[in-house]
Parts: sequence; C-alpha cells; structure tokens
Amino acid sequence: MAKNFHIVARFHRWRLKNMSERAFITALSIVVGILSGFGAVAIKNTIVLTKSALDTFVSNEVHNYIYFALPIVGIFLTVMAVKYIVRDKVVHGIPTVLYSISKRKGKVKNHNLYSSVLASSLTVAFGGSVGLEGPAVATGAAWGSWFAKFFRLSYKNSILMLACASAGAMAAIFKAPIAAIVFAVEVIMIDLTVFSLVPLLLSSATAVLISYLFLGQHVLYPFEVIQAFDMADLPYFILLGILAGFVSVYFTKMYILIAAFFDRLKNWQSRLLIGGIGLGILVFFFPSLFGEGYEAINAALAGNFEYLFNHSLFYELKEEAWVALIFLILIILLKVIATSFTFGAGGVGGIFAPTLFMGANTGMLFAHIINMLGLKNINTNNFALIGMAGLIAGVLHAPLTGIFLIADISGGYKLFVPLMITATFAYIIVRTFTPHSVYHVQLSQRKELLTHDKDANALQMLEVRKLIETDFEILSPDATLRDLTEAISRNHRNLFPVVDDDGTMVGMVKMDDVRSLIFHHELYDKVKISELMYMPEYHIDPNDSMEVVANKFESSDIYNLAVIENGKYIGFISRARVYTKYRKQIRDVSHV
Repeated sequence: MAKNFHIVARFHRWRLKNMSERAFITALSIVVGILSGFGAVAIKNTIVLTKSALDTFVSNEVHNYIYFALPIVGIFLTVMAVKYIVRDKVVHGIPTVLYSISKRKGKVKNHNLYSSVLASSLTVAFGGSVGLEGPAVATGAAWGSWFAKFFRLSYKNSILMLACASAGAMAAIFKAPIAAIVFAVEVIMIDLTVFSLVPLLLSSATAVLISYLFLGQHVLYPFEVIQAFDMADLPYFILLGILAGFVSVYFTKMYILIAAFFDRLKNWQSRLLIGGIGLGILVFFFPSLFGEGYEAINAALAGNFEYLFNHSLFYELKEEAWVALIFLILIILLKVIATSFTFGAGGVGGIFAPTLFMGANTGMLFAHIINMLGLKNINTNNFALIGMAGLIAGVLHAPLTGIFLIADISGGYKLFVPLMITATFAYIIVRTFTPHSVYHVQLSQRKELLTHDKDANALQMLEVRKLIETDFEILSPDATLRDLTEAISRNHRNLFPVVDDDGTMVGMVKMDDVRSLIFHHELYDKVKISELMYMPEYHIDPNDSMEVVANKFESSDIYNLAVIENGKYIGFISRARVYTKYRKQIRDVSHV
C-alpha cells in the first residue's frame, strides 16, 4: 500500500511539473470519455444478453402471462441486488449527478461505478418500463468523480469531469455526440466556456467512437426523410408543439404524483408489491409498454401500427383504425404510469426512453387525427419523429437537447426547422405550467438546484453550519455589569449572547448600548444583565438556506445574526464572513 501511494505521489509531482492544468484536463477528458463509452456499451450488451437468455426460456404461447410476471421478478432482483450487494441507495442517474454538483462538491459515490449497470440491467431486461440513459450517465459520472478525487482536482475541474462523463455516456448510448454536449450544457448546467469546450468535445467524440466500435455505426432510430419540410405544414407543427407541451405537463405532474405516493410507503415490500403488480397489469394488457420501447419507437417512425397489438389480447382488432387510435391514446397516457410504477417499486433506469416513446406516439396520433379529419394529408412518419423532440423539450425542459438529439439519432437533419418549431412551442407551454423538469423539481423544492446563475449557485453552495462563529463571551441572565466589563476585557467582540442554564438564548447585549455605563464603577454590582439585554428581531436556524441568510442580512441591515436552533444558542454568523466565503466560492465555480 505504501509503495502504491509513493508511485501516485511521484506521478502527481511529475504531472504538476511537466503538464499544464489545461493539458492535463484535456488528456483526462479523453480517458473519461473512453470509460463512459465502455459503461454505456456494458449496459447495452448486458440488456441484450439477458433478454436473449429470457427469450430462450419463454414460450410464445404464454407471452401475456410472462409479461405480467417478468417485470415483478426483475424489480425484485434489482431490489435484492441493491439491498445485499450494493448496500446503498441507487438513485436515478441524472438527479444523482445534479445533487453531487450542488451538495457534494462533484463527488459521486464509488458504488455507482457498477451499481447502475447492475440494477438497470435487471430492471430493463425483465421489462421495467424505463430507459438506460440515466444509469449510463450515472456510471460515467462516477468515473469522472473517481478521477477528480484521485487527482485532487479543484471544484471547477471536478464538475467539468462530471460534465464530460455525462456527455460521453449520452454520446455513447444514443450515438449522438453533438446532442450530448448540448445535454451537458442544458441539463447538467455546465458552463460552455473556452476552457470547458475542448474537454467536452473530446470526451463526447471518444465515447461515441467506443460505441461505434462495439455497437456499430448505425443510428439508434433509423429514419429516412421521404417528405421534406413543407411550409404549408407550419401550423400543424405549431399545434403538435402545443400538444406535446400539454402531454409533457401531464408526464411531469403524473410522475411527481406517483413518486410522492410511493415515498409515503414505509417499507420496500409494500412498494414492490404495489408497483410490481400495477406494472404487471399494465404490461399484460398493453405489451408495448414492456421494457424501454426501442422496437415500438422504430415501428412508430416507420408508420407501423402492429406494435400496439403484438402479443396483445386485442390482436384480432389490429385492422380497425379507430381501435388503433384508442390504443395510441391509452399507451401515451399509461407509459408515464408504467415508468413511475417501475421506479416506485424499486427499479432503476432513466426517463429518456419513456419520453421518446410518448413523443413518437403523440406525433403519430396527431398526424392520424389530422389525416382522418381531412384537414390535410400530412406525413405520419415526420410527425412521429418531431413529436419525440417536442416531448424531450417539454419533459426535460431542454429544447436544444430535443432538437439536436432527434436530428442526431435519426439522421433527420432535413427536418431541422420543424424540430425547432415544435420543440420551442412545447417548451413554452410546459414552462407555463411546470417551472421545473422531473430531474430538477425535487432539488428545487429542497433549494438544492443549481442553474446557470453563478452568483446564486455560489451562495447556495455555502453551508450555514460551516459559517457559524462561536468565539463569543456568553453571559448568564443573572450576571451583572461587572461580569460584562470583565467579558469585554477578555474578548474583542462587541456582542454578548445571554444564555440561561439549559442553553436557551434569552437575549443579547450590544457593546454600543452599554458603552456609557462601563465608566460608572458604582453601578457594576447594581445593574443586572437582564436589565440591559434585548432579544434580537432577526435570527436564523442552522438548517436555513443561504438564500434565507442573505435575505435577512439585506432586510435587517445588521452585521451579525444570532444562530438559534430550537431555542438553543449556537453562535453568530457575520456578514463579513459570509461574503468572504461567497467571493471565494465564486472563484471556485467559475471556469476560465
């Protein structure tokens, strides 16, 4: 162990002497991209192998019953793996990264190096109605964090490594390198600066090369643009964007509602039972909800309705157009419920794939209704593709990611203008009703969400408890003016908290208020502290956010705030200390 530590120390010295910070970060971004790519490949291949093994043992005659049972089995295995192998909570990928940036200084727990691969593979391969991108991002981010800790990188470089890893994972899983960089800027909230651009480009490009090497160079959702953008279709792309916005609002609110329900359940057995059975019933009647929905999306993009009925009890009705429309509406409404049940029961995965699934089906539903009403004959395939961008823009609050991701994964760059139109209108609608995406809403409620506002981020990263000063002379309410003068001689502070025997703060004395009295020696034993003290109008709790502290400093115009927890005196926070730490934090979070 000592020998290994010596080698590491020598490498650190060599690196600091021979490589500039920029050169080292650039080289490290390539390594992180490679490992992120391998993480995505591992997840994909594990899913394929597990599905192949399951198909070997599953007879076509019992498909519906298997569809009911498999998701429950998969989620049970996931819960057991997390409980007894990982032995720690495995949080959905992208919120894990966002929380690590906002509250853990870019540190992701080491078990994410493998836990997300293990848990998501069991969940998705057995039919959990979620995607793989979140776990891939969590795995890549864990590698980025590990390197940041190993090489003792600064905060801003640690965050850059997480962004590079997240971009690399997205690039590898979707084979969409440009969209991956946009994702890192828009969703992970990394600043796109001259310093960060090259590492992001290299990690994204490296990861997608790894994906090409092991998974092939074909796009994820092959799509041929038969009919290019027609100006006459403009009103319909706007209407699709509005519809996609409202579907995104439904997705977000339903997801949050069901998540809150499962959060109230006290034990994992109840969550597994309710979520697993609920998911099994949905998949039993609507087999297209099984798994991540890759085949269903490709069928929708090809204008093929059969995936709605394959292995279904309603297969005989596949030729009925009105039944297909009803099924489309149902699976759009039920997909987010199936996804939420998967998460609530204990499954691990991502929401990108369910969002793409709902988007493709929303676009196809919209186009078929327009065609059936005879308003105009529009291309169903184009609208299915563009609906995907609308849902990504709405659900993730990431219109640029939606535009570039769909163009990247489908090769549909000829439809860039309608992608922009639909994504923009979807985003406008969803922001009107839901100010935060499903990734951000819980962090926002806990005041832990970072944005592109550096000033707000720097303030939020400060912790109240670490700013508390305790070197104040404490007085008893029974003390006299003599005790106060002795305290003044021992301490340079001009505030004196008054605390009773059980630690409760009953008041404080300010030096300015008693300055004239200290020259009257005859009053030293006559005047009690209880006659001089006052209870401060403003005080804070150590659990308050820094936003609360800043607002109280601004509204009170005082320089020291008492910190009181459940009535007990803790210390003081000074305006000068807060803003000194704030300025240092601004330097730490800023990229050159």
